[in-house]
Amino acid sequence: MNLFLVLLIFVLMEPITWFIHKYVMHGFLWFLHKDHHDHSHKGSVEKNDYFFVIFAIPTIALMYFGSLNKYSYLFFVGVGIMLYGMAYFFVHDVFIHQRLNYFKRIKNPYFLALRRAHKQHHKHLNKDDGECFGFLYVPFKYFKMYFNSAQK
Repeated sequence: MNLFLVLLIFVLMEPITWFIHKYVMHGFLWFLHKDHHDHSHKGSVEKNDYFFVIFAIPTIALMYFGSLNKYSYLFFVGVGIMLYGMAYFFVHDVFIHQRLNYFKRIKNPYFLALRRAHKQHHKHLNKDDGECFGFLYVPFKYFKMYFNSAQK
């Protein structure tokens, strides 16, 4: 049951992330997310990186308070969110934005489509008119583009 809850929370984080990205990061917290789009920051740290802390605090709290009572469901909700956050870091920061120099030669159609959808998102330098706000979900048109080329 605990594994199911972790996996369920991990999957549910995708629509939650889409909503937060579209309406919070491209909304009232745009001042923190803006430098991720226009690259106006100096150095390797962006204001956008504060979202790591913003999202880590409730995750840590859930895991802490959930561990106080024989590992209640709160702990496993926190684990699901934490695993999603780890996936986000490796896929978004390491693979897509190449903040660490790994995974440059990946040919997997899903990952190539994911990178392309994210580039479509970044073509918009303001908070309006965005697209592809999700993280692991790839709109079919991008996936199809790379999947068809891989079959040839």
